[in-house]
Amino acid sequence: MFKEYLKIDKIEGPLIFLKGIKEAKYGEIIEIKLENELRVGKVITIDENMVVAQVFEGTSGLSTVNASVRFTGESMTLNLSKNILGRVFNGLGNPIDGGGPIYSSKSYNINSRPINPVSRKYPRDYIETGVSSIDVLSTLIRGQKLPIFSGNGLPHKELAAQIVSQAKIASALEEKFAVCFVAIGVTKDEGAYFVEKFEESGTLNNVVMYMNYADDPVTERLSIPKCALTAAEYLAFEEDMHILVVMTDMTNYCEALREIASAKEEVPSRKGYPGYLYSDLAFIYERAGMLKDKKGSITFIPILTMPNDDITHPIPDLTGYITEGQIVLSRDLSNKDINPPVNVMPSLSRLMKDGIGEGYTREDHPDLANQLFSSFSKVLDVRSLAQIIGESDLSDLDKLYIEYGKMFENTFLNQGFSERRTIIQSLDLGWKALSILPPEALDRLDDETISKYHRR
Repeated sequence: MFKEYLKIDKIEGPLIFLKGIKEAKYGEIIEIKLENELRVGKVITIDENMVVAQVFEGTSGLSTVNASVRFTGESMTLNLSKNILGRVFNGLGNPIDGGGPIYSSKSYNINSRPINPVSRKYPRDYIETGVSSIDVLSTLIRGQKLPIFSGNGLPHKELAAQIVSQAKIASALEEKFAVCFVAIGVTKDEGAYFVEKFEESGTLNNVVMYMNYADDPVTERLSIPKCALTAAEYLAFEEDMHILVVMTDMTNYCEALREIASAKEEVPSRKGYPGYLYSDLAFIYERAGMLKDKKGSITFIPILTMPNDDITHPIPDLTGYITEGQIVLSRDLSNKDINPPVNVMPSLSRLMKDGIGEGYTREDHPDLANQLFSSFSKVLDVRSLAQIIGESDLSDLDKLYIEYGKMFENTFLNQGFSERRTIIQSLDLGWKALSILPPEALDRLDDETISKYHRR
């Protein structure tokens, strides 16, 4: 029999504090009853004298004497089935599209554990995003965690919509591919933008969306990644589907974590974030991957905005430790109207070497990617030299590098947010850019590959 407590000892932001609770469990769901309203919360701290719970609907209108609290003894769960595809849910996993509830004989705890390393299968095979700069130079591998580092005002929203609309896997498995899209702390206009783009591309019925709006309670932002990943785990490991999770914006999640930690009066760490930020992010990111005894997979693209474009900020810094590479967006390229503005030099995919080449993409892909990187790094050196001595005094080869750099940016990187390129088209565009340079300048390619693909 569950007890009902008639007095709240303290209210601080979205948190309530109760003393003298003996049987509470961490993560337990509670019910807060007002005169004409029922709210739901979750226990987030238990110590010797105090239990702290966050209220999902917020604490507005609550006082220490006008509400009662009931402990349910249960954790937060979701009803899941394949019918979630094409639906839109809020940060608590409740439908917000007017389509009615999800009926299922099973419910799933959202606090699933990260995948055990012993049970993991090494990621293989690539996911084609349709974006040349990603597919050729930072290839996304099925089962990988590959974040996108952006900045305020950069078009990561458009890039996220493009990836969701265009992503595909090998044709033999295409019917088993779906996307889980998560928006954290977005405006209503941004939410409508995503729905509209998915409708235009015809992918909406193959996408399950979890939306947390800027005016929703901040506590929802802490549960929405777990709800979405629980749905992804169900589709991947019980329905044998290959799921791509695109989550934006993880910075809003971390800000919510800092706000809750401050309300709990915890000792802050770097930049005011709680000391457990690393383990909290790892708990989310490590739920992606492949299992040895399962056919499905979860591939994860978290998107975050770097405050002041600082890649050493705790959020991108800790994310980089946990994930397998990063895609970095450039403000300079965006100012040149090059979209998507992917800065290829600091971008990398640590797993791409095992999912490209013969049998996966094309046999020339690994060496071509190395040559594109190498040649563009020389472009940056030549541009720096040209600022000192002037472009007219450059050598003939250096002038060719300048021309190559312009074609690389304007033709290979720049494709807009509505154009989809196959991996073969992207590889051919890379060779088209390299055709400006003489064969002797292509030091990362062997003679046989050059003679087969190089056209000058």
